[in-house]
Amino acid sequence: MIDDVAKECLHSELREVREVLVRKLDGLGEYEIRRPLTRTGTNLLGLVKHLALWESRYFGEVFDRPFPEPLPRWDDLGQRGTDLWATGHETREEIVGRYRRAWAHSDATIAALALDAPGHVPWWPRPRVVLVNVLVHMLTETGRHAGHADILREQLDGSTEAATGQRDEAFWEARRDRIEQAAVKYARTERGLDG
Repeated sequence: MIDDVAKECLHSELREVREVLVRKLDGLGEYEIRRPLTRTGTNLLGLVKHLALWESRYFGEVFDRPFPEPLPRWDDLGQRGTDLWATGHETREEIVGRYRRAWAHSDATIAALALDAPGHVPWWPRPRVVLVNVLVHMLTETGRHAGHADILREQLDGSTEAATGQRDEAFWEARRDRIEQAAVKYARTERGLDG
């Protein structure tokens, strides 16, 4: 009984954070969702593409339930990192569609297996896992990337998931200034400049 409750709780959280991530693309043009916003090239559509691949892999081949579409080999060093950005030939619709198909495949795996169902993750140091390990891992990974997407989206147009329509620009400017003042004060105190 507790396993069913735990599985539904984890699965529900995963479903929710997936949707949060995809919503970050809403209202943005093709350039905005693809453009590199960090030194390493992190971008919104690339995060979606990355999670589509890894969710397909984790809930697919790890449990001997292969995703029905071709995936690059996990051990192909030449392919490393190519899942983090969209090529000029890949459309938003293709990438988001693949992610949604990965969800359906993953959801079927999660529904079909018990939390203690065995799997094998050859790229992990301890490759023998059970479904709960992978479910927690993908929830954590998806949440981490949704957080990245929050920051990227805020950089692009100032919107945030939590603050949509709740605060005006003056509120955010005042908050940022207050945080900046606190950081400066702490730094000055640390260096012995404030008494």
